[in-house]
Amino acid sequence: MTTIIAVDDTPTNLLLYRHLFQEMPEWEVRTFQEPQAALAYLRQPPTEAPADLVLLDYMMPEIDGLALFGALRDLPHRCDIPVVIVTAAEEREVRYAALKAGVNDFLLKPVDRVELLTRVRNLLALYEAKRQLADRAAWLAEEVKKATATLREREREIIWRLSRAAEYRDPETGAHIMRMARYSELIARTLGLPEAECETVLLASPMHDVGKVGIPDHILMKPGRLSDEEFAIMKRHAEYGYEILKGSSSPLLQTAALIAWTHHERWDGNGYPRGLRGEEIPLYGRIVAVADVFDAVTSNRPYKPAWPLERAVGLLQEERGRHFDPACVEAFLSQLNKALEIQEQYRDNPFEST
Repeated sequence: MTTIIAVDDTPTNLLLYRHLFQEMPEWEVRTFQEPQAALAYLRQPPTEAPADLVLLDYMMPEIDGLALFGALRDLPHRCDIPVVIVTAAEEREVRYAALKAGVNDFLLKPVDRVELLTRVRNLLALYEAKRQLADRAAWLAEEVKKATATLREREREIIWRLSRAAEYRDPETGAHIMRMARYSELIARTLGLPEAECETVLLASPMHDVGKVGIPDHILMKPGRLSDEEFAIMKRHAEYGYEILKGSSSPLLQTAALIAWTHHERWDGNGYPRGLRGEEIPLYGRIVAVADVFDAVTSNRPYKPAWPLERAVGLLQEERGRHFDPACVEAFLSQLNKALEIQEQYRDNPFEST
């Protein structure tokens, strides 16, 4: 049922509208003699107060048709409803003002039956087409959102699988990449990074060591201390990871490439592969450096037992301003309880071997 709202302070005119619209059984007419009563009705949600078109008389006490139209357009849920102003023939300036204000159409008194029905029918048809177009646009937006989510999920899967490929060649567990990713996200949130960037850090950081796929097994799997020559080869994994990931059109993989390249740089400039110093190191790399080292020292490895929490915290504090960005250390330690919850949630499986 189509609902037409007619507002006029003259009861005879309202009676005329009801009579004329009787020819259209699919139209329901609701009349208001008081403009404020009409406005109160239209302020209600459309589900409780349906309205598909509004007829407004211009000359009304307290509030005229143009003022009522302005109040109507200020209502977010009524801002696009078609409005027709009814004026006398000599009120040309009023009609100009009405059209300039955005009124959809106007009628002259005395109202002609054929003109009234035709104009109302045409405006209702345009309004319905507009609503259908809006519904179509909303549907298309939702479909695009679904498709984007699907692509995003595939991208995440690729990253996870590449991360696991690196971990299978490293004497660490799959839980390591889960923990350090969550630690990295925790630091990013504490630093106040936007939600989208926090999610990017979470998803990209597991690829920090993907370059280890290029390190020979006799070096990567060596249980003892590496020689200087072996460590020089091991350090190349940062550049290998960058080479593997760089050049992608995906912002996520671009971030992963940056992290792989920079998470072994040191705040004091003594890191590798480029010896960057301080804020020359991209923030993502500085974040992951703290998360990765903390998890490494607090986890069991074939070549060492896990450090006690106090010793690990002491290391972060000692290396603040040397190895690590002081702000990243402070952010992590301020959320240490949450970090320990992450550690507990993603504990190593003692039977897992990579």
